[in-house]
Amino acid sequence: MTHVQHFFDEATSTLTYVVSDAETGLAAVIDPVLDLDYAAGTLSTRSANTVVQYIRTHNLSLRYILETHIHADHLSSAPFIREQLGGEIVIGSQITNVQETFATIFAEGDGFPRDGSQFDLMLSDDDTLTLGGLEVRAFHVPGHTPACMAYLIGDALFVGDTLFMPDAGTARCDFPGGDARSLYESCQRLLELPDDTRVFVCHDYQPGGRGLAFESTVAEQRTHNIHVGVGISADAFVAMREARDADLDMPTLILPSLQVNMRAGNLPPIDASGRLFLKVPINAFGGAALDRFASEE
Repeated sequence: MTHVQHFFDEATSTLTYVVSDAETGLAAVIDPVLDLDYAAGTLSTRSANTVVQYIRTHNLSLRYILETHIHADHLSSAPFIREQLGGEIVIGSQITNVQETFATIFAEGDGFPRDGSQFDLMLSDDDTLTLGGLEVRAFHVPGHTPACMAYLIGDALFVGDTLFMPDAGTARCDFPGGDARSLYESCQRLLELPDDTRVFVCHDYQPGGRGLAFESTVAEQRTHNIHVGVGISADAFVAMREARDADLDMPTLILPSLQVNMRAGNLPPIDASGRLFLKVPINAFGGAALDRFASEE
């Protein structure tokens, strides 16, 4: 059985995982978090340090840092972890489409590469990597975003924001490039894996105030998932998902997260004053048309 250690960031309800091969000590980190106090504009590596310490304490050798997608609710600490432990930052090859979209939204100039070169490896559907005696198989699972990936490592499937725990269903599809029907098809593809495949989610919002939960099986998801379980049609899912998404607020950290994560977790360039800034594009995701009040400085 693949060894999986979880880490939970309460501020963003994000699960980070360390997956390791017992025989070789090789490891992968999945979806690591960089802490941001948005109101204060301060960054911290507290969450990442916990992961780094675990890997060092257990004498593991980091081979990969796997990103399931460009997250809109937390910043990635992949560059910091790579600096501390080595390893390669990995994402799906459709990241280039996401970079094009958000480079426009954030008015990035020609200096921002849109070819995915910020990442060490870009995987396509059904590509594989080796982690000691374990195989890492990549699944392209569009829907939440057009570039979402899931990773099957041994008997453990890391689904990112495709599936949630069965009592929470699935992730939203209303970000640029998202598509509810594609998400349904992606979920059904994952649910064709063997029943005893373990399923690890990227977020748990603890519906109803229940305790933290992050692991299920394909059989449990297929039978009990409230959005895509047995008997729920694609049309019913699309209608539910689109209606539900219409009432959701944007994630608190969406603007800083996208700017950092489309750079593989790196921060934007330092400006002429020697300082780092993140942009807040007004009305990028809707709002009142108040451009007439823009100053003429």
